[in-house]
Formats: sequence, C-alpha cells, structure tokens
Amino acid sequence: MVLTPRKINIFLFFKLPAAFWCGVRVKNINAEECSVIVRHRWINQNPFHSMYFAVQSMAAELSTGALVLSFVKGSGCDFSILIAQNKASYTKKATGKITFKCEQGRLLEEVVQKAIDTNEGQTIWLKSIGINEKNEQVAEMDFEWSLKIKSK
Repeated sequence: MVLTPRKINIFLFFKLPAAFWCGVRVKNINAEECSVIVRHRWINQNPFHSMYFAVQSMAAELSTGALVLSFVKGSGCDFSILIAQNKASYTKKATGKITFKCEQGRLLEEVVQKAIDTNEGQTIWLKSIGINEKNEQVAEMDFEWSLKIKSK
C-alpha cells in the first residue's frame, strides 16, 4: 500500500484526532521526504500569540513518522515502532503557515533494510525543520525512532 497525503490525513482524523483538529496535514510524501503543514489558529495558539509547542511537535513528528510508516509498510515485514527520545529547539515565534519537513528518507530506507537483514533492532535519529511563510526557520526537532522486526 502506497501512503499518500490523503490516506495519512484520513488516518489522522480517526487515529490522531488532536492533530487533525489542530490543523496538522501531510502536504507531500515520497521516498526522500515528507512535508507537513499547520497554520497558526485559535485552536492551536499559546498565550504568547504563536503556535503551541505541542502542536509544532505533532507536525514535526508526523513528518518523520509518516516516512517510517511508509518504509515499514513497503517492506512487507511486521515491525514494532517506537519513539525512544526527542529533542527540540525553537528559534522564532511560529505564526502563519508552518511547514515541517524531514528529508532523510534514503537514510531511513537503509536502516529499515538493515533491520530486516540482521533481524536486530535499529535506531535512527530523524530531523524535522519547521519553516514559516517567509522561509525563516522557527523550529528544529529530532526524533529517535526504534525499529524492531517482529516477523518476516
């Protein structure tokens, strides 16, 4: 099954409704990258006139997680997937439309294949960069994904 933005956004509605109602949407996904957009609105604001950090985190995590799901589903194997750690830095107020992008699909593909070949758990740090409409970085988030094959 090929993951498309539409399929992932429908999945959000049923399985991650908090992200869906806060406006988190996959814009693009392919073998190399995934981009997720979210617009600063009343429902996702903080008291400081910008987007709440948790909403930014949901969007950033989805940009990495959708890539993980895409490669795991494409492998034909059953995996156990977990975020082991995450780090974040915020450099500018997030207002307007923010795009979070992860561009490490090819590296992730190698890690998934290594997990299959060795039948051992693997970890990978995936980075998502948040950019506003003026092309200014507002956040950088890193997620350590743990991947372990359950069956081939």
